Amino acid sequence: MIDELTLGGAPFRGSWAVQRGLLTKPVLRGPRYRRLFPDIYLLADAPADLDARSRGALLLASGRCVLSGYSAAELLGARCAPAGTNVELTVPGGDLREQPGLTIHRDQLASDEIIDSGGAPVTTALRTAWDLARWLPTVEAVVALDALARIGGFAPQAVLGIHGRYPRARWRRRVPGVIDLSDPRAESPMETRSRLVLVLRGLPRPELQYPVYDELGVFVARLDMAYPWCKLAIEYDGRGHLTAWQQESDARRLNRLAASGWSILRFTAPDILRTPTPRPPRSAKPSPAAPDARRRELDTSDVSRPAKVAGVEFTALPRIRAP
Repeated sequence: MIDELTLGGAPFRGSWAVQRGLLTKPVLRGPRYRRLFPDIYLLADAPADLDARSRGALLLASGRCVLSGYSAAELLGARCAPAGTNVELTVPGGDLREQPGLTIHRDQLASDEIIDSGGAPVTTALRTAWDLARWLPTVEAVVALDALARIGGFAPQAVLGIHGRYPRARWRRRVPGVIDLSDPRAESPMETRSRLVLVLRGLPRPELQYPVYDELGVFVARLDMAYPWCKLAIEYDGRGHLTAWQQESDARRLNRLAASGWSILRFTAPDILRTPTPRPPRSAKPSPAAPDARRRELDTSDVSRPAKVAGVEFTALPRIRAP
């Protein structure tokens, strides 16, 4: 086990480890290690998350390159990358080419757009936000900008400073629209997606992290999204709301809000991402209630049928790509 003690849980070059006698080629190619990229390995028990794969890609490049895009966002702590996303590197030139799991960008980078994060060169939060605003579809671009602006402590409009430096950059026309939709008060990617479900269908922009007080001025709760003029709140329930303790806390909180005259709409990931309900196999015999259930399913997915809650009209949710 001396090799594992020496190499640790970080990615390493297999040829380097073999040359130094830390392990042999058969061991390297066995079940104890996993191959991330050509000649780049990681302990099989270590998580091959985006952070580890990004650091492995730096070893592969072994030259002048910078982690960018989702890789930079991950190392900066934004946590907005979809599961299994590619490592992203920005390189000025050279022979390094894209391969499975690795995306290469050939862009200009100013010296003040690069910082060190845990020993790895990454683009700054501002530059990363500008890059992702150009590269991603609108919804995911706004998700990334919200997260990076929140952890970077800058207003979304600050990205325009980077925007003005590169008047000929590809896809730069997308950036102003992403900035306009961004709001770093969103506390998670799914909260951003929840907000965009409303805004992109033409509803007014909700107030975010809205504090509610009772008639005596006592604090009642803080709402993810709110329309104070009609006392309507929209909240996203993530996995943390599934625990018994959290459910009890949520029930008490909802009772206090109801006593203050608020209506609450609560959504989960399948609601926001429009994940379809699994249907029974064709061979299964329908139960007596199946026709009614089928009609309810069709009514729910009918994008033309509006619904009114607390006097506010909501249309069916648009499809948003899952992370």
